[in-house]
Amino acid sequence: MLYEFHMLKNYPPTNLNRDDTGAPKTCVFGGVARGRVSSQCLKRSWRVSDIFKEEIGEENLGIRTRHLPSQVADRLLEMGVDKELVEIVKAKISGFGNKDGKENKKGTYTAQMVFYAQEDIEAVAETVKGFLDKCEDKKAVQKLKGKDLQDAVMAADVRPITVDIALFGRMVTSNAFRDVEAAMQVAHAISTNKVVLETDYFTAMDDLLKGESLDKMGTGMVGDIDYNASCYYIYAALDTDILKENLKYSRTEADAIIKKTIPAIMKAMAFTNPDGKQNGFAGHVLPSAMMVECKTRKIPTSMVNAFVEPVTGKNLVEESIKKLAAEVDTTAHCFDLPVDERLWFCVDKYDIHPNCTAKCCGTFPELVDAAVAALTHS
Repeated sequence: MLYEFHMLKNYPPTNLNRDDTGAPKTCVFGGVARGRVSSQCLKRSWRVSDIFKEEIGEENLGIRTRHLPSQVADRLLEMGVDKELVEIVKAKISGFGNKDGKENKKGTYTAQMVFYAQEDIEAVAETVKGFLDKCEDKKAVQKLKGKDLQDAVMAADVRPITVDIALFGRMVTSNAFRDVEAAMQVAHAISTNKVVLETDYFTAMDDLLKGESLDKMGTGMVGDIDYNASCYYIYAALDTDILKENLKYSRTEADAIIKKTIPAIMKAMAFTNPDGKQNGFAGHVLPSAMMVECKTRKIPTSMVNAFVEPVTGKNLVEESIKKLAAEVDTTAHCFDLPVDERLWFCVDKYDIHPNCTAKCCGTFPELVDAAVAALTHS
């Protein structure tokens, strides 16, 4: 089944996701500049959120890092390997993640950042331990090559992966770890309105400066930061069949994990926000509206063209919800795409919903429960 998530979030002044100049990311859509939050930023904010960890369980989540040598070294020490030998072999492990197994000069991190399950780290540690057991002395350990170690890591095709790897995928250039096709596609979020970039000029005061010294020295520092205030349309599509295939070697039953994943990802989308510059802006908002479409016939359809003409007016949220509901009706009428379940939720003060067949949920928990129920009906 295909789950599609459509969500509107209205943000006050924020700088959620910066470009190379430090300004909020933007794009041009419908011939007009829009605020933008990258899909990479959204996915990371969801998967590392406390609520996602609580719902899924940290034991079912992986780690994306270049510090595989340190991770494996810790495991080798637990296995009773001599610390001096561990320090030598760490440099060899830095060659993991690329076909040539080339080690880096510092020997503390890999050239490629890889998404690992704990089983991946364990497999590397077991392989390295096997090589170390065959080494007669320190010189033999020094002669080990990273490529040989990497080539010896087995069972990549059947080794369990974690829920976040199964959801968001993994691409590697090493046979020690298998590529994973992402079960979830996430669009770059764009603002429903024309973006207006503004700049905050700020000063930092030295607490010990007073009176004449303050007049003479002035502030401790001055600076500026760019920001905008926008209502974002967020879209994602989750294929539960791909997710199940990815999890077929999971440590627990795939169907049970998927049943936990649907509410987990919905809550993460609703209750978490990108953390860019949040200490200075505290732009923590909840969704104003969210729609979930469940489809047996998998034809993913974003409703982004609801906003090809930017939303204007005094109530940006209300107008955005109206445009989204109208686009849902237009799409349903013009294309008649089969939708098993269309679940709609918006906050009480906006009595807006599509006219086409949809179950209107009075609360967000009701929306989550209905989405999980749709899975059991498929």
